[in-house]
Amino acid sequence: MRVHKLTFAALVVAAGLSLTACQNDDDGAGQSDPSAGSTASSASSASSASSASSSDGGSGSGGSDQGDGKESAGTSSAGSDSGRSSSGGSGSGSGAKPAKCTTDGLEVTAKNGFIEGDRDGSVVVQLTNGSGADCVISGFAGVDLKTNSGTISATRKGEPGDPYVLKNGKEIDFYVSYPLNESGGSGVRITGLVVTPPNETKSVTLDWPGNGSLPASDSPDGAQVLVGPIGSAGQGG
Repeated sequence: MRVHKLTFAALVVAAGLSLTACQNDDDGAGQSDPSAGSTASSASSASSASSASSSDGGSGSGGSDQGDGKESAGTSSAGSDSGRSSSGGSGSGSGAKPAKCTTDGLEVTAKNGFIEGDRDGSVVVQLTNGSGADCVISGFAGVDLKTNSGTISATRKGEPGDPYVLKNGKEIDFYVSYPLNESGGSGVRITGLVVTPPNETKSVTLDWPGNGSLPASDSPDGAQVLVGPIGSAGQGG
């Protein structure tokens, strides 16, 4: 009986050891699994964080790219606007040259320019730009004197200057010179002054403001009456 009790006791002890070992194995496996799960979870979290970081970085980069794209588009648009502006300036007057002065856009007047002691008489013709816009004028105006003996055309004297931009509301002058009638006779009576602006065919007829007559001549050919270029003023001769 004692032998059987010892054997049974040994079995019980062995069984207890076996159960303890199993529990330890189970505990080790359980501890290992949470560790593995924690590692996987950490890896997953790291992956998610990396993905989120990459996504944020991509958004920032994309935002920067988009920002660059907007700036680029803005630059392109600005360039396009500049082109339109340049084109528009070309067509609107910033770069366009003023048109020539026309008879209809000019107010033409004349006044006596004679100064006591001068050898010849002089009339100053004024051209005032009343067109509402700047215009270009140059060369010689056509000048004819209407007389009781017919029309006398003035002869050009001097060299024309460069084309001149006549601002709206401003004036430019030229002179007409003629010989004084000192013969004591009636001479050739002047009845009017006809002025044709440069490069125009339409004329303006004015009252003659100078001496009332020219000296009589057997063959008046107009060479006695002189006209200066646009921009000249004062005495001819």
